[in-house]
Amino acid sequence: MKTLLKSTVIAGLSLTFVGEALATEWNVSVWGTRRAFTEHIHKLAELVEEKSGGEFTMNISYGGLSKNRENLDGISIGAFEMAQFCAGYHRDKNPTITVLELPFLGVANLEEEVAVSHAVYDHPAVQADLGRWNAKLLMTSPMPQYNIAGTGNARDKLADFDGMRVRATGGLGQAFEKVGAVPTSVTSSEAYNAMESGVVDTVAFAQHAHLSFRTIDIADWWTENLNPGTVNCPVVVNTDAYDDLSDEHRAILDESVAGAIDHYLANYGELLNKWEEVLAEKNVQKVTVDEAEIAKFRDVALPLHEEWIQTMTDQGIPGQELYDLVLSTLEKQRMSN
Repeated sequence: MKTLLKSTVIAGLSLTFVGEALATEWNVSVWGTRRAFTEHIHKLAELVEEKSGGEFTMNISYGGLSKNRENLDGISIGAFEMAQFCAGYHRDKNPTITVLELPFLGVANLEEEVAVSHAVYDHPAVQADLGRWNAKLLMTSPMPQYNIAGTGNARDKLADFDGMRVRATGGLGQAFEKVGAVPTSVTSSEAYNAMESGVVDTVAFAQHAHLSFRTIDIADWWTENLNPGTVNCPVVVNTDAYDDLSDEHRAILDESVAGAIDHYLANYGELLNKWEEVLAEKNVQKVTVDEAEIAKFRDVALPLHEEWIQTMTDQGIPGQELYDLVLSTLEKQRMSN
């Protein structure tokens, strides 16, 4: 009887340990507040928990785990399992994906942004680049073309950009610099204070960020059609954590990405539909830049493409191949539509 009881207890303990082993809890590092930019992460967490029957959960932390510029470093040492970051915050750490931040690439909508981002993420050189940080690229955070919100007189001519202090990172910052502006790469969380204090005259953001970080609250005007480019912000997972997942949980995570992106696109579409109301409510002037002025801006900025390709090539990175991949993916995406 004692032997039987002992065996039963051991069997029960073993079952408990197996149950515990099946449970997976990930910490996710993002910043700011919950907004359109992070909705796919919340949807992903919802999907994996639902599909795993509650055995795979994610704790999403807004700034509690790391600063936004340090998320990639946190991933590299396994401080958390998943994180979001923007390429322009540390171009030297992720040079391959900065191809997606080149100005005037011609990406027209969020669906095209998803297509080109994921095509680039799948390239072996890009995976090796992020692999240096023990990071696996999971999905993009697609954003529309950036436009600038500013204080004072509206700037609707290229000449008006000369001396303009603008919050713009990555390739956008380089493009504005080409036309005489003075870019600064303060973080999104710092943009409001920078604008309010006069450190910058203008802020280049996508619509959700103008809302979330309240720059639109103090702006006098916003350009509706400048569209010089956007910023690329991947969601990555720690490679060891990904490899340690059970086959079932890994499959659930991978298959949930598409649903998370679909949710993001639908949610962001609703925000864009309400944008006109936001401008009217906040009494912000909508500025239409003449196409001839945009063409001048494009002509000045396009040499940055060749400069980027050469810089990457000099580093042993297949810059031309990555650049061509973006253009060919755009073409395929448009043909499929």
